[in-house]
Amino acid sequence: MAKKAKSLPAKKPIGMVRALVAACIAVVVLAAAVVGVTNAVVIGTASGSILSAEEAADYNADAIVVLGASVLPDGTPSQILKDRVENAVELYQAGAAPKIIMSGDNSTLEYNEVRSMKDYAVSLGVPSGDVFCDHAGFSTYESMHRAKSVFGAERIIVSTQRYHLYRALWSAHALGLEAIGVPADRHSFANQLLFDAREVPARTKDFFLALLKTDPTFIGDPVSLDQSGDVTD
Repeated sequence: MAKKAKSLPAKKPIGMVRALVAACIAVVVLAAAVVGVTNAVVIGTASGSILSAEEAADYNADAIVVLGASVLPDGTPSQILKDRVENAVELYQAGAAPKIIMSGDNSTLEYNEVRSMKDYAVSLGVPSGDVFCDHAGFSTYESMHRAKSVFGAERIIVSTQRYHLYRALWSAHALGLEAIGVPADRHSFANQLLFDAREVPARTKDFFLALLKTDPTFIGDPVSLDQSGDVTD
């Protein structure tokens, strides 16, 4: 009688598990490297364009761009947003730029960062006509893109906190804007570590958005900075 062929032993899954673990580790290492390198490039490139208010006073910008942040339920700006607006107002009053662009989120009727920002600037003595509202500044990158593509600015000063300035300036420069930033670091915040942590992947995201010159959510009709900012209310 012919002998039965011996069945091959089932392949142990241990090899597949090891390969899967190795692949996952490789992906994590690659992702960490991309995040690390892009953050280093963004911070290193933008650092030299962060100036003091005194240094920026004679920059002769087309406009100061204030980046949006949270608004309180009563419609008034949060402290972090107040700091950004106050910083911009002081630069405006020092003659650094003749116009201010408030760029933030006004995606719904109920939530309007830019109206709150403009009202606060006017309460601090800035003429309403010198304050423009960018209602579609849904992200830092989009605010920089729209400052150029919608408002026609070529030379700007960015007002926000230092941790946020790096990617704002990276985006501005990549889009062809002449830009400096003045830190609005007037208070310390309990959740600063969270802000810093969120900024790490955000810098990587904006690194590639700016590199690819991605279009913003909305572009819209051009707005001349030579007219009254009240047309954008």
